[in-house]
Amino acid sequence: MKHSSALWLNYLLVIAVMMFWGLNVVGLKILVEYIEPASMQALRIFTAGLVLMAIIGIKKEWRRFSFHEWKHIAVASLFGVILHHLFLAIGLTTATAVNTSLIMALVPLTTSLLAMILLGDPVTKLRLLGVFSGLAGVFLITAAGADAEVSGFSSGDFFVFLAMLAQAVSFVYIKKATSSIGPRELTGYMFISGAAGLVIISLILEPNGILSAFSAPAYVWWIFIGSAVLATALGHQIFNSSIQKIGAGETAVFNNLVPFFGMVSSAYFLNETVYPGQLAGFVFIVIGVLCGTGYIEYKWLQRQRNRPSLKRTR
Repeated sequence: MKHSSALWLNYLLVIAVMMFWGLNVVGLKILVEYIEPASMQALRIFTAGLVLMAIIGIKKEWRRFSFHEWKHIAVASLFGVILHHLFLAIGLTTATAVNTSLIMALVPLTTSLLAMILLGDPVTKLRLLGVFSGLAGVFLITAAGADAEVSGFSSGDFFVFLAMLAQAVSFVYIKKATSSIGPRELTGYMFISGAAGLVIISLILEPNGILSAFSAPAYVWWIFIGSAVLATALGHQIFNSSIQKIGAGETAVFNNLVPFFGMVSSAYFLNETVYPGQLAGFVFIVIGVLCGTGYIEYKWLQRQRNRPSLKRTR
């Protein structure tokens, strides 16, 4: 009973994180209306990094990294923090929160595709079907308009797509780095070094962006704290810890809840319309993620191994 209760608690915690991540897209959409995008992300990621560093300090997990490990941290930070969060914030200045949530749902599928190309992961017909299903989903999402007319890729959608691609690239290097570095250490150092890069970019692109951010209304700062601490810092820690207990094979299924919560919260808090084409795109992306990440193949093979032999003993 205790094992079953602990498992259900982990499931609930992961679902809560998915909800926070879905709400985070709405939060970021509001934040970029009051704070310049690069400056907002620099402050937000730095805050998340400080929280993680405090946790690392309390748990006394400090250690020295080798040059090889620092190289992985640097590359993962460049793609997963600097480019991902910069492109995401710029994209959200014009893209809808609904489109952003749905396009970002392609991260697991794109990561799987890159792993096939860069890491030599097996290419199967089902995985290729998942890739094409995901691409069809993106087309339906970006084509959906107020009159169900094809509107095409907007500049905001394009930057969100770049943010998704950058995060997928970072996951490939994170996979390499976590063979010797703990997830909390890796994420903390990625956030701190990435925030430093974002500060430099913000000073170049938005000279007064960080200073002007402090003139934002009080409720915007509550959204900022919720995004930085709950969604980004603590959310990643709970997710990584729970997935280790639940199993990596379930990750793709839970990730599909993020765009769902993103769509619902965008419609409720921002009054954005969810069009039939976007719902259809969401279905295609879910199918793409389940097929393209190898989840369905994994479950089928697992069932085959657990199936009792039909042969009769003579």
